Amino acid sequence: MKLAYYPGCSLESTGTEYDMSTKEVFKALDIELCDLGDWNCCGSSVASSKDYLLSLALPARNLAMSEKLELDVMAPCPECYLKLWKARDAVKKDPDTLDKVNKALDGTGLELKGSIDVKHPAYVIVNELGLEKLAERVKKPLDGLKVVPYYGCVMLKPPRDEKLDSPENPTGLDRIITTLGGEVVPFASKVKCCGGGLILTNKEVMLNLTHEILKEAKDAGADCIITACPLCHLALDGRQIDVEKEYNEKIEMPILYFTQLIGLSLGIGPKKLGLDKNFISTQNLLKSLKL
Repeated sequence: MKLAYYPGCSLESTGTEYDMSTKEVFKALDIELCDLGDWNCCGSSVASSKDYLLSLALPARNLAMSEKLELDVMAPCPECYLKLWKARDAVKKDPDTLDKVNKALDGTGLELKGSIDVKHPAYVIVNELGLEKLAERVKKPLDGLKVVPYYGCVMLKPPRDEKLDSPENPTGLDRIITTLGGEVVPFASKVKCCGGGLILTNKEVMLNLTHEILKEAKDAGADCIITACPLCHLALDGRQIDVEKEYNEKIEMPILYFTQLIGLSLGIGPKKLGLDKNFISTQNLLKSLKL
């Protein structure tokens, strides 16, 4: 299998461990990732608040680069994944929109056709590689490890035409955990907002939402939380110390990208997976897994 790889801004900055672990895991699973090279920001939520055509043209340029490679594109960041998908969906459904987007791309040497698919790494593993093949690669089963699968807001919402999972009660990450030999901790907040989008604008609300998720996971006896979103990771991991200070409560909950957890089970070294970059120490977790 071969895919174009769109890291997006977060994976080359605050989410570098997500980038590292994704590349290591997909290499171990014999899935080739082709870097787009001169990719640009997808526009995130900012572009759509300014101009609709701009919100399509920014991700469209990356789609056109992937089309040039004749490869479907994979985006680990849920926000990037959503923006690429929305652009692809818009031009496939409306020829006038496709024409406007290509006019916006005029001068770039690129032309969009809307001929490729946009994929998320979790569902490449679950639905395309297959969990049986993932199980065959497991070298260090996560026996006894209690894991919370946290999906966040954007990974599956709004619902796409290609239904990968339930937007309200998804199970893709759950199934990955059990395939690796871990135990899924029942978690009512798996698609609840962590407040990550409010990190810079409303710290009080963000800390409250993040605290509710961390507290539920701790009360449920989880050893760690896994996520697939750089912004969720920043809130749950990067702001966890702030949550502890605000609520005078010790939490010490390791927050891993799901690719880091898979990598450990595949026998990839912790440093290669960026586990030394997490804010909340993963040392006790690694010791419990005898790594």
